[in-house]
Amino acid sequence: MPTPSALAVTRVSKRYGDVVALDDVSLEIAPGECVALVGESGSGKTTLLRCFNRMVQPDDGIVSVDGADARGLEAIALRRATGYVPQDGGLMPHWRVRRNVELVPWLVGAADRAALAEEALALVGLDTATFGARRPHELSGGQRQRVAMARALAPRPRTILLDEPFGALDAITRGDLQLMFAAVRRARPLTTLLVTHDLHEAARLADRVAVMRGGRIEQVAPPDELLGAPATPYVAQLLERAGFATGASGTAGAR
Repeated sequence: MPTPSALAVTRVSKRYGDVVALDDVSLEIAPGECVALVGESGSGKTTLLRCFNRMVQPDDGIVSVDGADARGLEAIALRRATGYVPQDGGLMPHWRVRRNVELVPWLVGAADRAALAEEALALVGLDTATFGARRPHELSGGQRQRVAMARALAPRPRTILLDEPFGALDAITRGDLQLMFAAVRRARPLTTLLVTHDLHEAARLADRVAVMRGGRIEQVAPPDELLGAPATPYVAQLLERAGFATGASGTAGAR
């Protein structure tokens, strides 16, 4: 019997008044796979991502998590079982780092929440003795995003949703956090959905890249295939604007 997709949407649509955010979108993500959603602002990336933790309820279609229809899953329990990192990190500003990271283990009643927090902080390259007692305003932007990632990892979720987690950082810090994220994936078999505007980031981190435009998916492919054989003129244009040289040979590189 085939293993069900970890995350899937089937013919999902969502409107906000006259605005079509998602238009008949279908996508499957395998267990342990990282898929990056890329596209311009307003293309539907964040709306699609938030369907998987029920922060957005689609108008039509089916959202599945580990083979189960998300409509039958209790929303709070689903969110606590799914790691989530928004662009701003979403840390509690008046809480110290350790307490921020312990949040979800505490909410689910985990007796070992301190150990889970220490483990998660170590995964993202932060020493608890050094950083555990600091508050978010005492950290750099990169450190705050590491803490946000640790908070998402602390309850040991199978799935993590990342909404532009590195987008507001300078290039050097963003590169450091991309390396951190790759190391986390090697340490844990996480299913990951990553929203990013940065095609270079998507090509570097994801197993497959889904290009969105106007609430629809234009192409889903591994990075080499996407760069080597864009399926539509829009995908080719997006790659060109990002500085990639594309061609039918299946190989591509940044100029």
